[in-house]
Amino acid sequence: AFLVGAMPRREGMERKDLLSANVRIFKEQGQALDKVARKDVKVLVVGNPANTNALICSKYAPSIPKENFTAMTRLDQNRAQSQLAAKLGVPVKDVKNVIIWGNHSSTQFPDASNAVVTIGGVQKSVPEAINDDEFLKTAFVTTVQKRGAAVIAARKMSSA
Repeated sequence: AFLVGAMPRREGMERKDLLSANVRIFKEQGQALDKVARKDVKVLVVGNPANTNALICSKYAPSIPKENFTAMTRLDQNRAQSQLAAKLGVPVKDVKNVIIWGNHSSTQFPDASNAVVTIGGVQKSVPEAINDDEFLKTAFVTTVQKRGAAVIAARKMSSA
């Protein structure tokens, strides 16, 4: 089951502002799955904040194993990889092993400590290649955390 619908964030809204609408949406989805889906159904939640929405959905589908629910937070990983690639002047495909910790929100933490980049056919660690701990601890983190808000400010609507 692919659950792609969620309340989109608008200008001036934080993720926490979406919780009441998304709780209603994913409560209903969980109840429907619990009632009619096979008990071995695999559920992929895409609507952000995806991991919170997946948790809500699973709570209202108690007959379906919790491990059958997952959330796709690839958007944040793509944003982090693109920031690192831009800083290094390489294609995004050459940056690997970036991790996003936490929820899809301004409190998430993009982690480049284990990331690697291929430059001129040679693989090296991203922190070594960038050689700018201040950037990795401040501008990189902040830019990824607030990218959704920047898109909303520019478009007057979410990236959805």
